[in-house]
Amino acid sequence: MSETELHPPVAHFYPAGCYFKSLDDIKDKKIVVMGLGLNGGGEASVRFFLNHGAFVIATDMKSESDLQTTVDSLNNDKNLDTSRLTYRLGEHRIEDFENADCVIKNPGVKYDGNKYLAAAKAIETDISLFLAFSKAPIIAVTGSKGKSSTVSAIYYGLKASGFSAFLGGNITVSPLTFLDQTDSTTPVVLELSSWQLADLRGRKLLKPKVSIITKIIPDHQNFYHSMLAYVNDKKLIYADQTKKDFAIFDFDSDPAADGGTLIDNWGDIFAKECKATILRYSKKQLPEGVLGVWQDKKGRGLARLSTKILDSLPQDYEKTTETVLKDLIVPGKHMRSNVLNAALVLRIMGVSPERIIEVLGRWNGIEHRLEFFHECKIGGTTYRFYNDSAATVPEAAAEATQAFGKPVIFLTGGTDKGLDLSPVASGIADNGKNIVPKAVYLLAGTATDKMISDFNAKKIAYKGPFNSLEELLTALKADLDSEASQSGQARQAGQNEGKAKSDEAQVVVFSPGATSFGMFKNEFDRGNQFKACVKKIFGKV
Repeated sequence: MSETELHPPVAHFYPAGCYFKSLDDIKDKKIVVMGLGLNGGGEASVRFFLNHGAFVIATDMKSESDLQTTVDSLNNDKNLDTSRLTYRLGEHRIEDFENADCVIKNPGVKYDGNKYLAAAKAIETDISLFLAFSKAPIIAVTGSKGKSSTVSAIYYGLKASGFSAFLGGNITVSPLTFLDQTDSTTPVVLELSSWQLADLRGRKLLKPKVSIITKIIPDHQNFYHSMLAYVNDKKLIYADQTKKDFAIFDFDSDPAADGGTLIDNWGDIFAKECKATILRYSKKQLPEGVLGVWQDKKGRGLARLSTKILDSLPQDYEKTTETVLKDLIVPGKHMRSNVLNAALVLRIMGVSPERIIEVLGRWNGIEHRLEFFHECKIGGTTYRFYNDSAATVPEAAAEATQAFGKPVIFLTGGTDKGLDLSPVASGIADNGKNIVPKAVYLLAGTATDKMISDFNAKKIAYKGPFNSLEELLTALKADLDSEASQSGQARQAGQNEGKAKSDEAQVVVFSPGATSFGMFKNEFDRGNQFKACVKKIFGKV
């Protein structure tokens, strides 16, 4: 890698507003959708523009065979006028970009140094289009950890509380798919990555009623090469908020947030800059005068709001501090923090504390985030499998091992994205505080190579690395079968000590702590392959 490649990307400022003055303005325009992809965003943009009468070129460096699922979905839809659709797959052509009225950019494509984007007359994204043409109140969430869980809990809570709400963004649902169903009464929850936010810089389109920045730690440093550049993109979530809006930031310091900046509390930085009404979240009681939510020693969630905020809500309440969260189905202290932020949003939206406790107490989490999906019995022991494939940073993987309150069988590893992987080893090492995993199995990858060095230094035992999920899970099955056989022999010999241990269900959690590129299409594909492979090797529930 050359020295120039290590520089952070140059921030690009887009013109204010949207290229299209109205939806009718789209008709007969020449559109290039850059990045057809498999996650739905590119496909949604193609559908949107075809349905509004545009001529569309869908271009992607991936081949048609790589994108077959998306191509078939479009071609087999009889309601689409595909005579206006041209595929340019396996390549980009500069003349397509030069001749287009507007290019729809995929957020994963870097603008800096991109000759195709430089040739475009105008650039939009599915998010910028949605924000330009929807009147819906926006609840926007970004951060390094917990974004998807937070938005999903908010969405679930809103729907269960009677709102006609929608969920989209980085959670693989393009908001263009529900644009025509939104109005000023339908709250829309958007998960926004740093890249999606960067594509909104200068447009002045994102003015959320509520913004949340979940915990910030180093991420995507293979793209940014600078913690400050990464955080500057995150800050765009509140850049155009006003005092009538709300912004929710972390209150707790965390050395893991540093990233070479000597800053361990980004929430304080955000709170000083943001013009919205500031609320904070914490794992301990907030100081008097600080509004927001925290967890007490029993894990309950409490909210403190000002009388001014409470007076604006539909119901009358005498207390400014209220319990808004009690028992949860989903495991883990970090998950409780995400759901507590969801509780705060519901309170701002006028849901009563009693209703919040009831509704969020029923939420059972989301796919690929500590997702319980399979159970089987081997010998006398029940094994419960959890898919945490969306854990793409090391801190999240370490937290997954501690979420169950007992030793787990920990499956981890993947592709490096320029992060310090030491939090994984530090989070599972036998230091008198951590819950040490019962066993560790490693999936091969460049991040795994860094983990192995850390594991060796801390004398952490592991098996692997294995070159595929099937190879890893086959080895795990063989080990569990062997353990069951030995336990059975011990019981037959009258040694019942092992029987008591086998009665308690064991947890197997796949939490990679790294990206999926190379072996998988993305973290969702990785999670789906893991679930399919577990069910194949470990049989039916």
